[in-house]
Amino acid sequence: MSTKTSVKPNPEKGEVKQLVTKSKVVPVKEAIPKEAIAPKEPQPGKSLPEKATLTPKPEAPEVKKPLTLVSLQKELEALRQTVQDHAQLITDLQSMLTLKRRPMSNGKIQIRDKQTGKVYPSKNNCYQSLLRNGELKDLVNKGLFGDFPEKNTFGWYVLVREWPDRFEEVHEAQNTQ
Repeated sequence: MSTKTSVKPNPEKGEVKQLVTKSKVVPVKEAIPKEAIAPKEPQPGKSLPEKATLTPKPEAPEVKKPLTLVSLQKELEALRQTVQDHAQLITDLQSMLTLKRRPMSNGKIQIRDKQTGKVYPSKNNCYQSLLRNGELKDLVNKGLFGDFPEKNTFGWYVLVREWPDRFEEVHEAQNTQ
C-alpha cells in the first residue's frame, strides 16, 4: 500500500497535512505549530486587528462545598422548621375558616312544627323524625308512604299534602330574629 503526503499544507489557513492512500484521504494527526495559532504581539504604534482581540475566559462555575455532618444537620433543621411553619399556617387557616362559618350557610330551609313548636333542620329530617317518633302511624297504616316508609325520600311532600296547616318554612332571615 503506498502513501503520499499532500504537497502544500498551509497551517495559517487551517490546512493539515494529509495521507493519501489508494482508497481514501486521511488527515495526519499532527499538532499545528503554536506560532500559527497564537496571536502575534502588536508592534508599538500599530493596533491589533479585530480578529486578534482576546475574549475573557468564562468564570469557573461555583464549586460546592463537600457535605459534612454539620452541614447536613443544619439543612435538616431548616427543613424541619419550614415544615413546622407550614403546619402552623394550615392550623391557623383552618381555625379562621371555622370562625367565619355560619350554622345555616348551606341554604337549607328549616321547618317549624306549629303543633309542637319544634324546629327541624330540613324537610326530610322533619319527616324522618316524626316517623321514628311514631307520630305518623295513622298515615303509614293508610299506605301513603309506600311499602318501606323509612326509605321514602319524598315523605315530606305527603306530610304537607295531608297536614297543610301544621308546618311552616323558616328562612334564615326569620331564624336570626
